[in-house]
Amino acid sequence: MTSPVPTVPSASPEPAAHLAQLNVATMLYPLGDPRMAPFVEMLDPVNAAADGAPGFVWRLVEEGTPDATGLRPAGEDVIVNLSVWESQEALWDFAYRSGHLEVMRRRRDWFARHVEAHLVLWWVPAGHVPTVAESLERLADLRAHGPSPRAFTFASAFTATEAAPHLRAEPRG
Repeated sequence: MTSPVPTVPSASPEPAAHLAQLNVATMLYPLGDPRMAPFVEMLDPVNAAADGAPGFVWRLVEEGTPDATGLRPAGEDVIVNLSVWESQEALWDFAYRSGHLEVMRRRRDWFARHVEAHLVLWWVPAGHVPTVAESLERLADLRAHGPSPRAFTFASAFTATEAAPHLRAEPRG
């Protein structure tokens, strides 16, 4: 009689999570300044490309407007971009393999160079829409503590599995 073969538990699947990102940019000039016009002209096409990109889930917009440039939660001269993606790969492809890349190439024409982190990534439960306050807290966490499963960058990424303990964690006080 042979012994039954023990079953090996399968690797646990990735948690049902999406990748949130916050990017802050300090403007060199007011948004209405003619020197900002090329950036402003790119907003609608780039946002439309994001909305239609594979893996796109959601982006922050100010009520009654097509974008979030009027929101100034991080300072009067700082604009924010907050979005959610199905995966890190989907966000990377949009950011670096689409028309968005042209905006990034020209960012020094319109925005100051940041000395501290200006982009933060973190995993959220699928279906969760991050708040601006939550997003700014994640950026502050990255700036204060460096990359971790709670707050990271493309260069220091963590998987949804690694971040699972933090998916529903309350922000640090």
